[in-house]
Amino acid sequence: MTRIDGKNGAGEETLIKKDTVIIKLDRDDPDPEKIAYCAEVIKRGGLVCFPTETVYGLGASAFDPEAVKNIFKAKGRPSDNPLIVHIDDLDKLSLVMSGDGRQAERLELLAERYWPGPLTMIAGRDPAVPDAVSCGLPTVGIRMPDNLIARELIRVSGVPIAAPSANLSGKPSPSTAGHVIQDLFGRVDVIIDGGDCSVGVESTVLDITGDVPAILRPGAVTLENVIEVLGKGELPDWKKASKEGEKPRSPGMKYTHYSPDAEVRIYDGGDIGDVRKKIAEEGVKALKAGVKTGVLTTKEGTHAYEGRGLTVISCGTREDLLTVTHGLYGALRDFDAEGVELVLAEAFPQTGVGNAVMNRLYRAAGGCVIDVDKREA
Repeated sequence: MTRIDGKNGAGEETLIKKDTVIIKLDRDDPDPEKIAYCAEVIKRGGLVCFPTETVYGLGASAFDPEAVKNIFKAKGRPSDNPLIVHIDDLDKLSLVMSGDGRQAERLELLAERYWPGPLTMIAGRDPAVPDAVSCGLPTVGIRMPDNLIARELIRVSGVPIAAPSANLSGKPSPSTAGHVIQDLFGRVDVIIDGGDCSVGVESTVLDITGDVPAILRPGAVTLENVIEVLGKGELPDWKKASKEGEKPRSPGMKYTHYSPDAEVRIYDGGDIGDVRKKIAEEGVKALKAGVKTGVLTTKEGTHAYEGRGLTVISCGTREDLLTVTHGLYGALRDFDAEGVELVLAEAFPQTGVGNAVMNRLYRAAGGCVIDVDKREA
């Protein structure tokens, strides 16, 4: 139900305040009546937040330009940051994709292995998909989520659903319904509580339009996975942001993303023991200066910071970096809940899924990486 609408004193359009409905669903056996209710909201142009295996999404009909614009308003998302279109079945590809034969072949090969799953493929955009979804680009990102609630919502809605992550723009993405409620309650029509997300970071984004398929945003599907299926692929330097005035081809390429309220600094280089020693030294120094300081580590490293007054949070284990993708955003949000002003984070190996972890940390830190070997930023 709409409570507030209209324009502010400067004549600018204001955000519509909504009576957000929270609906709890079993991820393995979602209630058909509740799914039907949520689908009706999508059909009439509303906004529904729903779980996927990666993070929660903020969804609207991909074919409704006004609903798509409301996604940007609800998030406070820059209007040149494209959205991803979610489908529930390969039959819906023809509704959103108009790529050539090479794109279709690549998509089919990868979909056979990784759909449903945490892989978004950028292909030619069908004219039926509004410009607002892809910010005027001739391409569109397409994904089939590995979450029954998400796929049932798409199926019953009868349309592909455009959706970015269900958080305020720039903040850590939501891996629980609680995170979504914290950011978007009162800004959307429905929030579906479907439990925690299993992967915890956004999907891999793979551009299949060029001569060599290129990962624009690393995720759980790695470069090695892509090469295994297609025989070739590349991972361009994800530290490079899109240039000023240039439209990013994928979400997560242009702006500082995934950031808690606290300042984040990453410590890298040398042995992990040296990294932890340097973080402990810098953390104590910051505490003495009156800055509430936290340390982002793994379960193997917590002992290195004991007894120093630091707020220490583990985001998983180095033995399995998928546990880190699962725990990363929750840890960043926990620092805010603790009132931490400065987060000192251990770096991770930039191989395999480690690229996904470091990509998110790098964006959260605004590119601030301190080389322990060189002792300089």
